[in-house]
Amino acid sequence: MLKTLEDYIEDRTPIMPSYVLSGNKSTNDPVNHPAHYTSHPSGIECIQITEHMGFNLGNAVKYVWRADLKNDALEDLKKARFYIDREIQKREKAK
Repeated sequence: MLKTLEDYIEDRTPIMPSYVLSGNKSTNDPVNHPAHYTSHPSGIECIQITEHMGFNLGNAVKYVWRADLKNDALEDLKKARFYIDREIQKREKAK
């Protein structure tokens, strides 16, 4: 059974690879655990949150999450806005 975010917070179970928790960037895994997803100060990997969301909202959170962890925060924030706008349009059409 998948743990919830509350479960991880409550029992302090690490949900990130040990090399990320130790700060060892030399073992970065760009496919399974890219540094810009695993270096958030919270100690939580972005996918742990976004996999419980729909596509548009998950992508928006992903881009906000990593905005300050990559080179161009403004570009990532614009991408987040793109997905939020798509979600708004989708929900407005569904009314």
